[in-house]
Amino acid sequence: MRAIFGVMSLLIVLVVVGILAKKQLGAVSAAQSQARSPALADQSVTLPLTSAGATQQVQAQQIQQQIKQSVEAAMQQARPMPDDEK
Repeated sequence: MRAIFGVMSLLIVLVVVGILAKKQLGAVSAAQSQARSPALADQSVTLPLTSAGATQQVQAQQIQQQIKQSVEAAMQQARPMPDDEK
């Protein structure tokens, strides 16, 4: 009898945790979809441009420099802060 109550209480706790997790994940995904700025949505992944007659080493250096500049520009952008929900 004691084992039955233990298993039943464990199942009830598991169901409650599952419901809470589902609600939390739904709230997080809704907040993320609202927080995305139009500026980020307009950016798309493009291949870096290289010189037409350049060697592979020069092209690789150009690509590395362009990626470095893109990362530095992205790091300078302000991160969107979530709204406080109370």
